[in-house]
Amino acid sequence: MFRVSLILKNAREDKALNYAEISQKLKIPAKYLEALETEQIKNFPPDPYCSLIVKDYANFLGLNGNDVLSLFRRDFDRRSKNKTAKTNLVNFTPQFTFRLGFIVVVLVFAFYLVNEYIKYNQPPHLKVNWPEKNSLIELTGSTDNDATVRVNQDLIIVDSSGNFKKQLSLPSTETKITVESKSPSGKTTVVEKIYK
Repeated sequence: MFRVSLILKNAREDKALNYAEISQKLKIPAKYLEALETEQIKNFPPDPYCSLIVKDYANFLGLNGNDVLSLFRRDFDRRSKNKTAKTNLVNFTPQFTFRLGFIVVVLVFAFYLVNEYIKYNQPPHLKVNWPEKNSLIELTGSTDNDATVRVNQDLIIVDSSGNFKKQLSLPSTETKITVESKSPSGKTTVVEKIYK
C-alpha cells in the first residue's frame, strides 16, 4: 500500500527538485513540504490549508491532486482517529456540561429530600443527665430543638438549642421518673429511671 509521503517524495526526487524551489514557485513554506514527506503530523499546517497544500503540491509534481488528497486523508484520518481515541475520553461540550450539571442538581435535591424524610420520620434523640437522689433534684438534658418534652406527663420548655431542665421534689419512697421526647411527626423516645 502506497503512502502519500512516499509518493510525494519519489515524484519530487524524480524531477530533481528541492524544497526551496518548490516553496518559491508554490508560495508554500518549505517546512510544510518537508513535514508532508516525512509524516511529521505535529508540523502539518492546520486544515483546510493542509488539504489545499497537499493538492497543490501533488499537481505541481504532475500527479493527480484529487487522488493524492484522497490517499492523504486516508493516512492522516486514521492517525488522527487513533490519537483522539486515546486522548479525548470525555469531551466537555456545552451539552455534556449541561447534562452533567442537571444530573448533579437532581441527585443533590433527591439526597436532600431523602435526608429530610428520614429526619422527619425518625424518633428524636434524647439525652438525660440524671442527678444523685436528693429531696430536690434538677433534671437536665437535650433533645431535638423541634421536639416537645414531658417529664412524668408535665410539659417542659425546650430552648432553641434543644436543652431542657426541670426541678423535681422526690419523696423518700421509690419513685419512677419518665422523660418523653416527641417529634412533630409523632415519633417518641422515652427514658426512665427509678430512684430508690
